[in-house]
Amino acid sequence: MKFAPQFALAIGAALAAFASPALAQSDPDAIIRIGSLYEPQNLDNTAGAGQGINEAFNDNVYEGLFRLTDEGDVEPVLAADHSISEDGLTHRFTLQDGVSFHSGDPLTAEDVKYSIERVMAEESRSSRKSSLSTIESVEAPDERTVVVTLAKKSISLPYNLTYVWIVNDAAGDISASEDGTGPYTLVDWRRGSALSLERFEDYWGDAPANGGAVFNYFTEAAALDNALLTNAVDVITSVQSPDALALFEGTDEFTISEGNSTTKQLMAYNDRVAPFDNVTVRKALARAVDKQKLLEAIWDDRGMVLGSFVPPTDPWYEDLTGVDPYDPEAAREMLAEAGYPDGFEFTLETPNYDPHPITAEFLKSELAKVGVTVNINIITANEWYTKVYQAKDFEATLQEHVNHRDIVFYGNPDFYWGYDNPEVVDLIASAEESDTVEEQTEKLRQANRIIAEEAATNWFFLYPQIVVSSSEISGYPLNGLNAQFFLRDIEKAE
Repeated sequence: MKFAPQFALAIGAALAAFASPALAQSDPDAIIRIGSLYEPQNLDNTAGAGQGINEAFNDNVYEGLFRLTDEGDVEPVLAADHSISEDGLTHRFTLQDGVSFHSGDPLTAEDVKYSIERVMAEESRSSRKSSLSTIESVEAPDERTVVVTLAKKSISLPYNLTYVWIVNDAAGDISASEDGTGPYTLVDWRRGSALSLERFEDYWGDAPANGGAVFNYFTEAAALDNALLTNAVDVITSVQSPDALALFEGTDEFTISEGNSTTKQLMAYNDRVAPFDNVTVRKALARAVDKQKLLEAIWDDRGMVLGSFVPPTDPWYEDLTGVDPYDPEAAREMLAEAGYPDGFEFTLETPNYDPHPITAEFLKSELAKVGVTVNINIITANEWYTKVYQAKDFEATLQEHVNHRDIVFYGNPDFYWGYDNPEVVDLIASAEESDTVEEQTEKLRQANRIIAEEAATNWFFLYPQIVVSSSEISGYPLNGLNAQFFLRDIEKAE
């Protein structure tokens, strides 16, 4: 069932009748109404649920041993203590006291063992599964102690564990339910419409500043914007175009906030198949696209052009936009050099939500100028996951990658885009075994430059992270790293 915007607007209007203009005092029982374009496909982040599950559940319903903060730092949550053996292969975690799941069951080390192993399981679809591949075993010697033994050192283990939800080992299938330790519990999920959370009164940590949240899901950006304009929602987690911002400017009714995004718009090739297995072809296509013009067409003067997969919030960032600058004449020459003087034709798998269809049409026009014909195939998010991510049945695809520090995907030849350079694989693997963060950073900077020089993917731009809210709302996250949207500090005036 598709979401009916008019139904949400009616509900919003009814709720608004109880709210007065912004006052100094906040309402700790207020329900925060959130508008989003990213509905989860299911409720299990190891089952191909998409970025919407991170937005709704990360650190809200489920917690980890560690969390990635909105500023990009790693801090302990369920881990009260963490020690590492001298050889770097054994990590010992002591759990917080007095933590219980929403079902009432106490948190134990067996739950943590179960949670880590479910992400690593053969059937897991977690995009971060490979980042835990160095784990040799997970043991629970007592109820509060977890021992993780590694096959080789992993300097990023605490960071990688921020992706592991701690789930009750008795919960069973969580694709449509949950049993976490977070400050909110799931009340209801009406597929195609809304997902409701309420404050967990027995939460082990500090109580949230609000009573819960409702994520209202929209399939079109215009309907999402209209929901905020008509007070059907209090905040929208991401604005999809600069044109929409004009609706909220010049008034004290709304607040426009801009943070640092990690969301990259790109055209990924299937590097296993011709002609995209040819570095010269890939470099030609990189030079054939006026990325600045594309960025301006979609985001005006916001966001930034990318020359690689790495955004400025990653420690190993380097401006590589000069590696393959816009130069259509050079692109034509490189195509001829690669054996395609008359160009070639390919199909571009294009997700059906903005800004992908707009980007696809722009690319079709740009590449036609160098003799390359683009056939656009519009697909749903579910179809993209099945056809592109799982089956790897594609030539090229548009996608937005939201994860933080995700250069590691280029060190995995089995990832959907199939990039396979042994030197890069070695650099990324050895970076994980670094003794210092500085050593890790330098190796990943080297890997990033090689990936850019080989134009492994056609990276276009980094989205700006723009959150727009009613002026009655404060305390929401600005950066949204990994599409997270922390709820606990959001306040709403009475």
